[in-house]
Amino acid sequence: MELRTVPIEKPEEVNLILGQAHFIKTVEDLHEALICAVPGIQFGLAFCESSGPALVRASGTSPEMVELARSNALNLGAGHSFIIFLKDCFPVNVLNAVKAVPEVCRIYCATANRVEVILAETDQGRGILGVVDGVRPKGMEGEQDIAERKAFLRRIGYKQG
Repeated sequence: MELRTVPIEKPEEVNLILGQAHFIKTVEDLHEALICAVPGIQFGLAFCESSGPALVRASGTSPEMVELARSNALNLGAGHSFIIFLKDCFPVNVLNAVKAVPEVCRIYCATANRVEVILAETDQGRGILGVVDGVRPKGMEGEQDIAERKAFLRRIGYKQG
């Protein structure tokens, strides 16, 4: 077995959801869940099939995001993994809908941060062991940081008052 890390390549402003599912219809079901969760959503998703023809299956509403999903999924090459890229949308807007898809087994991360995926590679294939999502904490939150966090959440509409 060999351990490796694979970085997710994406523009800084694009959010992603990385997960694992278990069936070929994952692509269509995730697509439906996303468009039902946020009308007009711009996204791309790809799924690494791990049996039969073992293809990267893809769908989405944004050709740019679909291509990003395809290239990253192929680079990861981990069986039954999926990746969703969101443009002008936060994972919090769709995460419950994604988790409710019957084929979804696990979500590894949902973030706009830089992500490195930790993979195990064997003679059989690749599996995701975990992710490095962003950077280490730089210290403890102070009073000014608390005020800025609360102001930010209200400014972007996620909290009232």
